[in-house]
Amino acid sequence: MTWAPLLRLKEALGEGSELVIVGGAVRDELLDRPHADWDLATRLLPQAVMDRARAAGLKVIPTGLQHGTVTVMLEDRPVEVTTFRSDGDYLDGRRPESVHLGVSLEEDLSRRDFTINAMAMPLGGGDLVDPFGGRRDLAQGLIRAVGDPLQRFAEDGLRPLRACRFAAQLGFEVEAATAAAIPLRLEVARKVAVERVFTELDKLLRSQNPARGLDLLASSGLLDLWLPELRPMLGCAQNRHHRYDVWRHTLEVVGHAPAEAGLRWAALLHDSGKPDKRTVGGDGEVHFYNHETRSLDLAAAILDRLKASHALRKEVLALIRHHGFHPDATWKDAACRRFLRRLGDDGLTLEHWGAFRLADQRGKGFEWEARQAEHGKVMDRLQTLADQAPPLSVRALALNGAALMKLAGRRGGPWLGDLQIQLLEAVLEEPELNEPARLEERALQLLKQAR
Repeated sequence: MTWAPLLRLKEALGEGSELVIVGGAVRDELLDRPHADWDLATRLLPQAVMDRARAAGLKVIPTGLQHGTVTVMLEDRPVEVTTFRSDGDYLDGRRPESVHLGVSLEEDLSRRDFTINAMAMPLGGGDLVDPFGGRRDLAQGLIRAVGDPLQRFAEDGLRPLRACRFAAQLGFEVEAATAAAIPLRLEVARKVAVERVFTELDKLLRSQNPARGLDLLASSGLLDLWLPELRPMLGCAQNRHHRYDVWRHTLEVVGHAPAEAGLRWAALLHDSGKPDKRTVGGDGEVHFYNHETRSLDLAAAILDRLKASHALRKEVLALIRHHGFHPDATWKDAACRRFLRRLGDDGLTLEHWGAFRLADQRGKGFEWEARQAEHGKVMDRLQTLADQAPPLSVRALALNGAALMKLAGRRGGPWLGDLQIQLLEAVLEEPELNEPARLEERALQLLKQAR
């Protein structure tokens, strides 16, 4: 959205409205970062905001009057306008018991979480309102609580996680006193609804520097609240194929995976089962036999607990399920086609699987050029086979179910599914069989053998 509709709203509310941009929009404007949301604050009470905006022909929705908030539609996009307010006591670690409207802008800013989010930018010109040194902290790359961090974190248990998320998104450090307060407020953080936790973790994972945020989770104790299954990964030594322990390898893979939710969550969880499956052979070699299955179980439990969407859960588990497969020159074409079929059955594209595999290979920490070259050869071969459009499902067979029932002179039943599976296996081995006459001949042979 451009500034024009915001200025139109300012004109509608009048000069005495003291309309300002607040929160993350100010921070991102000063950092020249793109952002989607514009949060506004004003000295006007909610009813006055609604009356004046409607008089100017704007659509207004009373979304949170008890908190002083109304939503104004600007260019078909919702913009929240909140009256300057102070908060009452926080008793549940999530929200204030009451709010008081009609305070000064500076008092309104004093209730916010971090100095870089406690600035205001007057619409239409004027000096930045920055009573807590947010601009200075932006310049120094610091996440600092407004006032006493123990008090800020006692008010809302999500704020410690937000500190980690902002550090990951911005590449900032958490100021020492602010970081030291996090372990002292874990009981408050424990009260946060899992839906809010998931949203913050998801933003952290999809950030530019997720390793910074994840390390902060581990060092502060927040990891043990929401992702306790990952704690054993720290310091879990691997074998000669890896430069890093399981945790550091995981952070490397997360950072190298494309910043998409499915890929980043899969990267975080793909080796979570290794500590439980770690063994040392008689030759001193470390092994992680069947860790993929254990990782799947842990990932499913974590995503269920965090109430991740079904679509995300399906994608993450599919990536983890297939991350241990490494097609190479010893694989026959039929084996590669069967692998492509399994990817398709799990809803994965070759490109998606390849992006995850490349990040996993890079996260091993050495021989990167050789691993990259090997990966390129694997992908080229699989793509060449995929481009040939081999039949990878029973739907792609040259004879459909009706044709097979007519050929057999039988009504449908379990036999039909079994026959289709056998035919699919045959054409995966020899794609040239997938034409009606030859497939009919093979079907008759299989039917005869089944008698």
